[in-house]
Amino acid sequence: MRWLFSLALCVAATHLCLAESDHENDHSHDKRARANTITAPMTIGYQTGKEFEADFTWQIKQETLGFMVTINFNIPMSDVTAYTASFHKKENNGRRWIFVNTVNGPGPGANTAFRLQFKATIAGSTTTKPTGSAVFENMGIDNWSVPTAHDNDHSKYNYNDLLYKSILFYEAQRSGKLPSNNRIPWRGDSALGDKGAKGEDLTGGWYDAGDEVKFNFPMAYSTTVLTWGYLLYPDAYRAAGQEDKILDCIKWPLQYLLKCHTGPNELYVQVGNGNLDHASWGPPEQMTMARPSYKITASKPGSDVAMETAAAMAAGYLAFKQKDVHFANTLLQHAKQLWEFAINHRGKYSDSVPEAHDFYASNDITDELAWGSLWLFKATRDNKYMVEAKKHFDPAPGWGQSWDDKTVGNQILFYKLSSAAEKPKYKNAIIGTFKSWFPGGDIPYTPKGLAFRLVWGSLRYSSNMAMLALVAADAGINSREYRHWGMCQIHYALGDAGRSFVVGFGHNPPVSPHHRASSCPRLPAHCGYWMKDKSAPGVHTLYGALVGGPGSSDNYKDERGNFQNNEVATDYNAGFTTAVAALKHLYVKKLHPEQTGSASCPYRAAHSVVG
Repeated sequence: MRWLFSLALCVAATHLCLAESDHENDHSHDKRARANTITAPMTIGYQTGKEFEADFTWQIKQETLGFMVTINFNIPMSDVTAYTASFHKKENNGRRWIFVNTVNGPGPGANTAFRLQFKATIAGSTTTKPTGSAVFENMGIDNWSVPTAHDNDHSKYNYNDLLYKSILFYEAQRSGKLPSNNRIPWRGDSALGDKGAKGEDLTGGWYDAGDEVKFNFPMAYSTTVLTWGYLLYPDAYRAAGQEDKILDCIKWPLQYLLKCHTGPNELYVQVGNGNLDHASWGPPEQMTMARPSYKITASKPGSDVAMETAAAMAAGYLAFKQKDVHFANTLLQHAKQLWEFAINHRGKYSDSVPEAHDFYASNDITDELAWGSLWLFKATRDNKYMVEAKKHFDPAPGWGQSWDDKTVGNQILFYKLSSAAEKPKYKNAIIGTFKSWFPGGDIPYTPKGLAFRLVWGSLRYSSNMAMLALVAADAGINSREYRHWGMCQIHYALGDAGRSFVVGFGHNPPVSPHHRASSCPRLPAHCGYWMKDKSAPGVHTLYGALVGGPGSSDNYKDERGNFQNNEVATDYNAGFTTAVAALKHLYVKKLHPEQTGSASCPYRAAHSVVG
């Protein structure tokens, strides 16, 4: 469904169009949902005094991935027990009873008759014969959609739409009490009981990926990278009408990370147990498993995650220092404390918190010691942070930027923040890294041109390195070639490979990402592990989510159970979003490869770059 706003208005104020069409979208969501309903009369089987047995029968046309039945009686009932559905709630003094599918299955298949039998007890006098009707609603259908952002650049791919939808993805990952301006109608409040060992409030933040654990290490990294993208390219976000939304996006995890820093030498780094969480399949609003919390302390240190959290807060300070002074200063105060904590009590967090080891094990702490110190220097210009950062500089070609490896990001920050006399050694490190990554170097490429670092989340690594190539290019290093290569890596994910790898965007996008909440029926219907193996597309569109990506031969299966290639994650989208912002920025400045005549993909390296 599309909204018939004036095209001229959209061109003049893209952000206004998006806001208004979102608003209309929310109101029409319920109308479209009600279109998936069938009403049936009640048939009584027998009645003995106040008790009776009855049923409803519906002819089901579409497969049911979850259902809700609303029974309306003419008189109040004190009890109603359905044999093939789960009780949800009663209303209207017992005249309305609502049931949903059981956790063991979704509901009837297509082109079948579905009979709901139940036993009821009349609440009052039996002189009135009970009558009723029931509405069957297929909760496995969600026609909610969002408008496509106007492409005022007319570039090959709509960067405005990508920035808009990627931010929507982060909103779909929100945990805790949702704000009044929540734009994701299929999400609700969740995990409101997340607490620390002493009852500290740990609500908020993002769910990590297709699961519902809050892993702070990749969350903090994602926050740093998204904030860096805003600091570098505010003109891109403004031109796309997304400046307020990206600031709102990064503020959400920053507020949570502040809650997690409960003392100078104490930081909660995870909420939820990965094994318990992965044993169930359902939306976060219906979680019933225990959600323990885990922290690092002086005796159980985690310099890596403490420094990454400090980096996110230092970057947040820079983003908000002129927009929300109190919030910015609070972030900087906590960043400084976390830096001291990381320096004075060294160790890998996944050694101190073994519950994180099987999911986000840290390789070492040296890159984070440099990364966090560089961000504190950038925020304060206090030279003690640069002195510490230089102790951990690594000039070797970077394996690949990620939540666990900031070597390449460090090389670029060193170059951007150093004196003219020091720049050559950092520039040489950057060139060495991209020599390794460009065609002819150490990284294999797929037949269609993707730099293929690892099968698990292949697009994460190519997007992260594309982001850094574009940042290095803006700093004046091999600008034409790095921009060309970075664009080609991002364009691979957007459709150059023959399909889009971004949910809800472009040609033949993924429809079955490995993601619990978006796969499940509309609330309050139940979900279960049966949904993971369903071949049907996810019930909800997880707009803007970048899936893991293809294998080494460009092979890819859009299957929900294919977590290696089809899961989504907050860190997958972070570098990708910043890279898209960089490309949008280039269009604003008329420096984009499409505008300078170097837009052909796959990229073929110039000898001067790799030789």
